[in-house]
Amino acid sequence: MYTKFALALTTALAITLPAAAETLRLSHNVGDTTTWQQGAEKFGELLAAETGGAFDVRVFPNAQLAGGDQMKQAEMTGRGAIDLVLTSAINVTPLAPEMAAFSLPYLYADYAAVDRTTQGAAGDKMEEIMAGHGIKVLAWGENGFREVTNSKRPIKSPADMAGLKMRVAGPMYIDVMTDLGANPQQMQWSETFPALQQGVVDGQENPIGAVIIPQRVYEVQKYITPWHYSYDPLFLGIAQSRWDAMDDATKAQFQKAADEAMAYQIEISRKATDEGIAFLKEQGMEVTELTPEELAAFKDATKPSFDKWSEKVGADIVKLFTDEANAAP
Repeated sequence: MYTKFALALTTALAITLPAAAETLRLSHNVGDTTTWQQGAEKFGELLAAETGGAFDVRVFPNAQLAGGDQMKQAEMTGRGAIDLVLTSAINVTPLAPEMAAFSLPYLYADYAAVDRTTQGAAGDKMEEIMAGHGIKVLAWGENGFREVTNSKRPIKSPADMAGLKMRVAGPMYIDVMTDLGANPQQMQWSETFPALQQGVVDGQENPIGAVIIPQRVYEVQKYITPWHYSYDPLFLGIAQSRWDAMDDATKAQFQKAADEAMAYQIEISRKATDEGIAFLKEQGMEVTELTPEELAAFKDATKPSFDKWSEKVGADIVKLFTDEANAAP
């Protein structure tokens, strides 16, 4: 009788107790004070709500799961070693050179032009390419327009870049900085703040709202020029093998959570950027605003990199991007 009672109790508990949540590991490039982190955490919250707590997303900043190597995260996600990745397009160019199309120098005039590519045929094409590398792109987020900072002098013309030791994130930016006469040094983001602090490098380039303010770059940099020279989107991706193993209902839950989380991440990044220049001035940074003619000089100077990377990306893809970026609103 006791055995039957115990069996019945065990069966009842099995029916009434929820199954343990499945843990998913999400890796991203930068620190835990950034809009990247906020977007990743929002995805975890939304996914838990959508699935009734079936999934628990653990967020790992500073590319911890890839040993600090922000370029390696996507490759690891593609082979299923990492479940989810939130990274920027420029950081996957060693794996998928076509992704550099987003960041070609002076491609975009404004956010509307950006949104036409990420939400249009250009974004669809990049999703197709990433699927070929084992990553399902769930949604696009925002790192933003990359602005230049340094500790030496105001940047008003290409000549002002001469000789500056500039930290860069990827190969295309090495070429851009070389066009401008700077001395580019590719470096993981986790190493950049101390390198700026110690004078190992003079400057860096990153978006205001997503990186410069939350990562307190203003503490080690005196000058900023908002030159909008390159745009860098984020994407939230999942290992294709894990995605393919899901049923349609679960896929829909993941997709909904990702869409809402990245919309939130874009919103807070743009808000932080809009308010950022005034904040940086309050922190003692010297802001150099450029005229259209001065911006044109930087565009002309970086054209060799635009042409070089257009060849790597492919003429058809570059045309797709430029057509959508330049389309009438």
